Amino acid sequence: MKVQIFIPCFVDQLYPQTAFNMVKVLEKAGCEVQYNPNQTCCGQPAFNAGFLDEARAVCNKFIQDFDTADYIVAPSASCVGFVRNYYTKLFENAANHHQVKNVASRTFEFSEFLIDILKIEKFDSVMNAKATYHDSCAALRECKIKEAPRRLLSHVAGLEMVEMNELETCCGFGGTFAVKFDAISTGMADQKVTNAMATKAEYIISTDLSCLMHIDGYVKGKNLPLKTMHIADVLASGW
Repeated sequence: MKVQIFIPCFVDQLYPQTAFNMVKVLEKAGCEVQYNPNQTCCGQPAFNAGFLDEARAVCNKFIQDFDTADYIVAPSASCVGFVRNYYTKLFENAANHHQVKNVASRTFEFSEFLIDILKIEKFDSVMNAKATYHDSCAALRECKIKEAPRRLLSHVAGLEMVEMNELETCCGFGGTFAVKFDAISTGMADQKVTNAMATKAEYIISTDLSCLMHIDGYVKGKNLPLKTMHIADVLASGW
């Protein structure tokens, strides 16, 4: 199976190892992984800031870059949710509306692709630790992802998963929300971290590095014994 990977801006710049680990897992699952070096952004930052024409230009480039891909897989439910739910609105009356819908239907978040398309749950991963899982708003509400990552993590040898209280509550990142409303954002991060710490977990795992970056910043600021980890990094552990 041929898979084109989309690497979000912040993953490319700040967490490239997660992208490599995603490729590692996909290849172990038997995929022929391809990367288009011309790819840039999905357009979400410009869209969220209200620059719709600029966003449309970036989104159109994404559509052209991935027009021939059988499947588009990304380590970010946030980007995937944007492509699925907002591209059709941006190009609602455009001549390429059918093309836009087609691209959106072929775009998947990493963990849901493994479970829903490849039908693979176990990767002989090993991680001797206790962890809790964070449902990102984009994964849970925009992509309807909840069970897929948990099923994958349940097969990681040595990994003890425990659910935190208020697990569906936002971590407070929300893109520019964290900048515009930093006090509220920090308060939400405090609530999320407090609930995670109550589980006695060593790690907090998620599908979205944007959430994890926000949580990690709060954790490090408070010098707390909690680490963040993307699910691709977990699945690539131990082999």
